This record gives sequence, C-alpha cells and structure tokens, in this order.
Amino acid sequence: MGDEEVVRELLAAVPAGCTWLVPITGDDGLIADFRVAATSDQIRDIYGRGAQRVDSRLLELYPSLAGGPLWNLYLQVMATGKPDRMEEFRYDDSHFEISVHPVLGGLLVWWTRVDEHRRRMERTELLGSLGWAEYELVSGQSEWSPGMYRIFARDPADGPLSRTGQAAAILPEDRGIAEAAWQTLDVGATSDVTVRFLIDGRVKHLRILSDLSRDGTGRPVKIYAVVQDVTARIATRTEIERLSDQVRLGELTALAEHRLARQLQQMIQPVPAGSFELDGLQAMVSYLPAESALQVGGDWYHAQTLPDGRVALAVGDVAGHGMEAANGMAHLRFALVAWLSAGIRDPGLLLRHLNRLCAQLGITGTAVVGVYDPDTRELPWARAGHMAPLLGRSGRSIELDRPPGLLLGADADTDFPVASARLHPGDLILFYTDGLVERRGDVTRRGAEVRDHLSAVSAAPGPDPLPTIHRLLHAPSPDDDTCTLAVHVRT
Repeated sequence: MGDEEVVRELLAAVPAGCTWLVPITGDDGLIADFRVAATSDQIRDIYGRGAQRVDSRLLELYPSLAGGPLWNLYLQVMATGKPDRMEEFRYDDSHFEISVHPVLGGLLVWWTRVDEHRRRMERTELLGSLGWAEYELVSGQSEWSPGMYRIFARDPADGPLSRTGQAAAILPEDRGIAEAAWQTLDVGATSDVTVRFLIDGRVKHLRILSDLSRDGTGRPVKIYAVVQDVTARIATRTEIERLSDQVRLGELTALAEHRLARQLQQMIQPVPAGSFELDGLQAMVSYLPAESALQVGGDWYHAQTLPDGRVALAVGDVAGHGMEAANGMAHLRFALVAWLSAGIRDPGLLLRHLNRLCAQLGITGTAVVGVYDPDTRELPWARAGHMAPLLGRSGRSIELDRPPGLLLGADADTDFPVASARLHPGDLILFYTDGLVERRGDVTRRGAEVRDHLSAVSAAPGPDPLPTIHRLLHAPSPDDDTCTLAVHVRT
C-alpha cells in the first residue's frame, strides 16, 4: 500500500475536519490547483460531502477560493514549508478556523466550523439555563459566556459583573453558603452550592459549580464556574410540596384535586396545543388524567430537537399516585433534560442515569427513550420495563422489537441495551404509557384496537395525520393516567 492509500485510509476515519491536498502544477511550473488526495468522511463540508470529494480538484469543488485569502495561505505554506493558520475564514455564510501544515509534498488542512460550534454552545446554554465564567485571580479580569449575561439580566456591552457586585447581589441569609464555597475551593475540592441572588428585582436560585486552577507552584490563579438558573425547578418543587400539604390536610375536594392534576401536569410538562415541528418530524402529545383517580399520576413525556439536530423522544411512568409520584415525575423529566443538555445521546446511558436517580430517590418507574437522527432516519432506543413503541407504516402496525430492560429503580447497576429502527418518510411512531391499553376487561383487545387505529391512519396519512390519531385514541382510562407521544416522519 502506497503513502497516498495509507493517508487516505487514515483520514477517512478521523472524527475531525481534515483534508490532504496535493498540488497540481501548470505548464509554467506554478501551482494551478490542488487535488483532494484524502479527506475525513466523519466531518462533512457545508454541502454534506465527505470522502466522495477524493480525487476532485479543489477549485472545482469550491470555485470562489481562487485568488482569495485561503488560496494565498495555501500557496504561502507550499512556498515556505512552514505551517500557518487562519483564525477567521468565511465561506458561503459559514465561519471556519483553519490550520495548514506541509505534509508529504502537499498540505494537511485542519478546519473547524466556528459558527456551528458557537451556535451549539449557545443553544445548550439556552436549553439548560446555563452559563460559564472564568475569573483571573491575579489580574481580577472576568470572562462570561452569553448565558451568564442572560442569567444576571445584564447587557453584554457592560461586561461581566464585578466580584463585589456579585457578592452584593447575594441575599444576606445565603452569604454563609458563598463563604463555605470559597473554603471548599481552598482545600482543593470542587464546590457545588445553590445560592439566592437578587437580580433585576427578582430572587433567583443559582446552582454554582466551581473549581480552582493552580500554577506549577500550587498558587491559585483562576476560578472556573458553571452556573445554572434552577429557580423554576425549585419553585415547582416548592409548589408541589405546598399542594401536597393541602391534600394531607384535607383542604381539597375530589373535584379540586382533578383540577390540581391538570395544573401540575401543565406546570411540570406543558402539553402543546396541537401538533408541533421537530427536526424532520412532526409530533403531538396527549395527556389525560384517569377518570376515577383522585390523585395525580406519574406519567411524563419529553420531545425536543437537540443542538446537534437530533431529536430526543421519551415517555415514562413513575409508580404510584399522589404528590410523591408527581415529585418523582418532575425529578426524572428535569434530569433527562439536564443530561441531554450535557451532550449525552446514548439512550441506554440516559436510562442508566435515570435508573440510578430512581434508586437514590427510592422510587420505581418505567420509561422508553429514543434519540432520532433526521440525517440517517435511524432511531436508536432503549426501554426500562416499558412497552415498546408502535410503528405504523403503509397500512400495517407492529411493535418495535423490544430489547431487555429492567424497571427503573429495581437494580442500581443494571444496563439498558439499545435497539435501533430505520424509519421511512410517512412512518408513524407511537410512544405511550400503559393507561392507553390497560382497560378493565380484555387488555389484549384494547391493544389490538390501538394498533388497528394506527394501521388505518398510516394507510392514508395525509399531510397531518396526528390530529386523527389523537382523536381516535383520546379516551381516558378509568384507573390510570394516559400519556401518548405520536410522531410523524416528514422527510
């Protein structure tokens, strides 16, 4: 195998943007173009092309490069034999950071799409109500991410809030917590505290995770911090506890508690009115409290387009009824959102984290989690004691082949194998909790009815089949809550 074949095989597997260019000279001996001798197939160009670019001419692929700053950088590195880089290169409304190295008579080009990276970071901060900060202890200089300015309701043009200003914003009752955080950092440990700040006339609960960086002599030089606004989560938990006290005191009637079920369900997991768009999908959620149950159930769902373009889909059910089940439901749903915001995409790993959380909380439940890739239409998914999703396609409906998966909270160290399904345009996927099929009498007959409805709609889905599915399945169970998440593959 020659050098070019070796380089081609290596670069095709590299999970980064990299290309090896070999010069093509004209009759005058000058470089007239470059041939793409090898390139990564993992990170595609802005037109979605990977290894199929091999053996193509650079200026045929990207004609506007000719005579521009990046072209001149390539010629310079070829002439001097010294590597160089370009911090900011714009091409077709995209921004790149590019480094160029002379290798084997050609150029090894490494590139990172800066605008996409920034967009993903900003979306992650926005979804998770997150921000990050760095503080130089020697110079006193601070650096904030955009999320920090949102959290502190501060204009980025004014720069980061000073350390004195931050200390003044802490509620007097919580200043001891901030002092304890400094002491934790001083002994070399990571600090994790929740502190109340008065910001723009409102009290915010901020969870602050911080670490201290030291130089070679052990002297502290920089503090790194990640801040999350958990006000809504704490407010929800407080409201649940308050309502729980009311129930225990008998202050609510049966009718009021039915209303409370709707109120809590909307507070913890608002149900969108009608169908809504996800990346490559259209989805619709239905949530129905039980007909006769007087207490809140633990059914929950999640549907979200993630910063990398994939789509998280999940439903679950915490065992039991009442405020404890509602509290468990809130913990699991908020935890799933946090782990997705942290970049975890493996359904089995997400369920493993939820399982350990259930073990710590002393609760049990079931769940099914999938992360759909609209580029490949692959749906990897895993389950924990839950029914498998139903697939409706061209007038037929089947249950997806279910992988094994224990009940959440049954064994803290169990694994959750991942299965995968390849979806087609027009497919219908139904995630649901057991209230949909568990009816008094014949459970098998009710399950068959649900599959028949899904088959009928998939035979002639039309442009928006989800309201039809919703209408056919929208019937409360006598004894249990019902949550459905119906998904239509659009492209």
